[in-house]
Amino acid sequence: QKFPSQNIHVFDRLSSPPSPTDDAVWSDIAKFYLIGLGSRGQHALAKYGVWDDVEAVCTAVVGRKDWSPESGAEDGVERIFTDRPVTTQVLPRDKLVGVLHQHVLENYGDRIELNYGYEVAPEDFAALENQAVRLRVSKCDNTDERFNPAAVTKNKNGDEPSELCDVDESFTVTTNLLIAADGTSRTVANQMENDDELRWSKLNPVQKLLNREKPFQIKRYVDDNRRVYKTIPMKIPSDWRPDLNYSARTKDGRINYDALPADRNGNYCGVLLVKEDDEFAAEDTDPLRLRSLLDDTLPQFSALLDDETLAGIAKKPVSFLPSFRYAGPRLNQGDRTLILGDCAHTVKPYFGLGANSALEDVEILEEAIDQTESIPEAVHLFSKKRAKESKSLVKLSRELDRPGKLGFLTFVLPLIMDSIFHGMLPKVFEKNTIAMLQKEGITFTGVRRRKRMDRLGQVALIGTGLSTLTWGVKALVRKAASATGKKATTIGAGFGAAIVLASFFRKFVSLLNPNSSPADVLVTSDKKK
Repeated sequence: QKFPSQNIHVFDRLSSPPSPTDDAVWSDIAKFYLIGLGSRGQHALAKYGVWDDVEAVCTAVVGRKDWSPESGAEDGVERIFTDRPVTTQVLPRDKLVGVLHQHVLENYGDRIELNYGYEVAPEDFAALENQAVRLRVSKCDNTDERFNPAAVTKNKNGDEPSELCDVDESFTVTTNLLIAADGTSRTVANQMENDDELRWSKLNPVQKLLNREKPFQIKRYVDDNRRVYKTIPMKIPSDWRPDLNYSARTKDGRINYDALPADRNGNYCGVLLVKEDDEFAAEDTDPLRLRSLLDDTLPQFSALLDDETLAGIAKKPVSFLPSFRYAGPRLNQGDRTLILGDCAHTVKPYFGLGANSALEDVEILEEAIDQTESIPEAVHLFSKKRAKESKSLVKLSRELDRPGKLGFLTFVLPLIMDSIFHGMLPKVFEKNTIAMLQKEGITFTGVRRRKRMDRLGQVALIGTGLSTLTWGVKALVRKAASATGKKATTIGAGFGAAIVLASFFRKFVSLLNPNSSPADVLVTSDKKK
């Protein structure tokens, strides 16, 4: 609205989304790629007057029911979320696109032109004497990909393929502002990186040292905890709540299963996660062996799947989760190009941070435009506000997804410590990282900073407590040795062993399993309360 003479052209390589209320389209549950909208996403959508329309096609998720091998509960453990600022709303990703598509046509049809089936590649980030960006637009023919879960990421690196369209059927356009939100394919971000690598290679060591603007790079983490997945359509029984997230896992960590409501009628879309070397991490696997595995490990869910559904699951290929990536140290190229969303910060979809952080990016961009007087100023201000946030978001998320013992040290153990210390001193120590990510008004960088402070305080208290305990035990040992006539070392060893066993293993021994899940910790914490 600040630049009323500006028209906007949107190019999307996929086909036009269908109506979000067309039941015939959305009835095939297995095609859905579900997302959960939390406080960050809901706040952004409400700001632009579209949240009511989005919420109308969502399903509320008010809690979680989890079958954990560590919980010992045959009927599962149910948790209703009471400490979150909003109720999570779930819908297929492309249903959200459909709502936004309709909103644009109904309210901004004369200002915003939507073009589907086109790929965009930058040719010059400083065209027309730095007054425009020149782009090559290519026609695509990928109409079947919008609803295919396997198309979310098609390769093992967790990236979408970037070469999808026919460059022979292309044309060039110029724009005075390019906003790239092209997901994990990163066509624009990759070109930014290539241009900076070339520019940087031409500088001598002194120039590199004195250059204030460091080269743009994409930090690509090796996925050391890779899982692949298959989606599973599931109808829950009438006596199950239709507003819960259902989950289960095996004790050895082989299988994780998570299911979210696809609609308000009890239809769920489950995600079966396995390691990439598992025998069922492939297409055309044996449905009888898969049935046997599910009967043994997930009987409560296996009973809900008929033989035809199970055969389809065994036959379908696996899909890959995105790998952790972030761009930096800036999110702009020159004065007229910026990136946001997944192409700036890619995370796995375990904690609902992908879509929500992308919508928050849009909100921050609007603030940058409102706070400045020109497009170049807005571009640089947005980059300043969100570059560190992108890095913090990805680093936080990756810490929640490390494998085995490393995952225990970076995630499970901190959850245990946060549960203990926040419970004892809630005004001093914050809640765990997952809970903090749901809070309004705190940045990802703020979450990281606060948790570092909490860790320092926790370690200091533990150290002080151990010092005090050591002094007290020594005094007690001397008295006990004097009274019994035994050696002080013998008495001391007995006291030390008893203290360690009583204080640590009594409550959390089950969580020392490297395959423990965050849900196991949260369930145990709730049971303590």
